[in-house]
Amino acid sequence: MPLPQLPPLGLYIHLPWCERKCPYCDFNSHEAGLIPELAYVDCLLADLEADLELAQGREISTLFIGGGTPSLFSAAAIARLLQGVATRLPLAADLEATMEANPGSAEAEKFAGFRAAGINRLSLGIQSFQDIQLQALGRVHNSDQAHAAIAAARSAGFDRLNLDLMHGLPGQDAKLALRDLATATGYQTGHLSWYQLTIEANTVFHKYPPLLPVEDALADIQDAGETLLRGAGFSQYEVSAWAGRGQQCRHNLNYWQFGDYLGIGAGAHGKISFADGRIMRCAKRRQPEAYMNAAAGQHRAQQQWLDAAELPGEFVLNALRLETGFTLQQFSERTGLPAAALQPALDSLLQRELLQCDDDSRICASPLGWRFLDSVIMEFLPGQTVSG
Repeated sequence: MPLPQLPPLGLYIHLPWCERKCPYCDFNSHEAGLIPELAYVDCLLADLEADLELAQGREISTLFIGGGTPSLFSAAAIARLLQGVATRLPLAADLEATMEANPGSAEAEKFAGFRAAGINRLSLGIQSFQDIQLQALGRVHNSDQAHAAIAAARSAGFDRLNLDLMHGLPGQDAKLALRDLATATGYQTGHLSWYQLTIEANTVFHKYPPLLPVEDALADIQDAGETLLRGAGFSQYEVSAWAGRGQQCRHNLNYWQFGDYLGIGAGAHGKISFADGRIMRCAKRRQPEAYMNAAAGQHRAQQQWLDAAELPGEFVLNALRLETGFTLQQFSERTGLPAAALQPALDSLLQRELLQCDDDSRICASPLGWRFLDSVIMEFLPGQTVSG
């Protein structure tokens, strides 16, 4: 079935280098030596050039530079990158341009340059305001630098600012976790990412697991933290994202609403819809050296066309992360499928009160379903059923 209208288009740009690899990190990041800034920016723009036809006449509504640690790049390199993007694709007048940054002193000195280059939203990887927790996480900054970075971002003119925080850290109890949240909300940045530390495969923590809080302690942290955040005026609009009114991250909302996005950079992923109803996912070469050595038009390592059986699972995997869920009309508009494609999983989950449907036919996770969201989503995957 043809799509009635192509969804909005975002652009994700991956800068894969970090000063040091954190022991919990399973992202595509690599410890930096001498970063080949100019050569990598040239490669990013060549990658974008090869993907231009995928935009299909759409403007870029949101842009996100992630990593790695993008703030290791110079402000001049970021300016050159954004100028190169702007000459190749139309940018929305109200473009949201986000960049991830670490709170280290060297990065904070560049914030004014990033703002002048066109970045208008900064996401700071604070993780904790406690030195003992930062050391346990292998972070390269300390608590003083975290506070200084927030002040530097404000001074540089960043009205839109996200603070990234973890909980469930080694040796952390509810009191320490709440102290971090209270400090973060006190800055009134308008947006917080707050999520539990999980041990991922292929990380140092997976090989040498730290002692983490037990399940009861984690539940206490979660419950008390949510109460504190709501009391501070934040609303949870996604599993790990909290925001004040009008402060939601539009780029991430586009992901969760099954919008489209180009992905450029080593290991970057993209998702593109076509007017004839086809939907494609693709990924670029993961290793920076292989990515940079690829011939023009050869940066793509994987390409997959989603079939009709995969689309319900792909859609709800994103949409049910949102507190507001989705409507059946949105499902059809973004997938080209009739609402019946969600059955019988949808009927079963509604009957078991793991999903709920309001008077406007908006479907979202119930409080119980929200706690077991992974299991709920599995029911929409081909060949999967979950009892209970």
